[in-house]
Amino acid sequence: MTMSSKRALVTGAASGMGRATAELFAAEGTRVVLVDIDGGAVERVSQALRGSSAEAVAVACDVASSADVKRAIDTAVDSFGGLDVVVNCAGVIRRASVVETTEQEWDRVMAVNIGSVFLTGKHAVPVMAAGGGGSIVNISSGWGLKGGPDASSYCASKGAVVNLTRAMAIDHGPQGIRVNCICPGDTDTPMLRSEARQLGRDEAAFLAESADRPLNRLGTGEDIARAVRYFASDDSAWVTGSVLVVDGGGLA
Repeated sequence: MTMSSKRALVTGAASGMGRATAELFAAEGTRVVLVDIDGGAVERVSQALRGSSAEAVAVACDVASSADVKRAIDTAVDSFGGLDVVVNCAGVIRRASVVETTEQEWDRVMAVNIGSVFLTGKHAVPVMAAGGGGSIVNISSGWGLKGGPDASSYCASKGAVVNLTRAMAIDHGPQGIRVNCICPGDTDTPMLRSEARQLGRDEAAFLAESADRPLNRLGTGEDIARAVRYFASDDSAWVTGSVLVVDGGGLA
């Protein structure tokens, strides 16, 4: 699964699955633009990658802003001459029912989780098409395929990611652009730990409960990054519109 000739943009790259994906890509010689709303954190990750002789550029970006997303795509073109891979890892969660969720919280979850997929597609597809094609990998969730408690906005947004993936695959396949989706189960990331705090739960107990699945552990960022690499690489050259569950058997 060679990635050494690719040019990639990864959102949510300052931590969690996004960081693990950027690190895996960089280790394999991919030139990477790292995007995150936390400019300081994403610059530190970028500096660490450059210290390992990787070609990495950091962009502070609110993925819910069309202007910010366009600037990130333009940075990829200016830095590396084009764009072959986009990975949409940026996400937020609000653990609450529809009654408890404020309209502002609903709007923000939707803007980040599904709006960003729309915006990266809007600005990246023309660039990728001009370069002969590419691969877009969207990160949804197991809760994009089934419901979950006290997570109404998150479940709705992640379900939308799954079906937007399919629609984009149909629209842009003729341009040589493949669009696929990964649905992770509970993965040990800062966002998962934030859920414990939102629910008023003991973190250790919450994580142990989340690991209760056939493979008897939480996922890691690297578990998800390896799946992303498959969709990003030419090994999946005839795969588009697919949804891959990576969850240790949680939905089995």
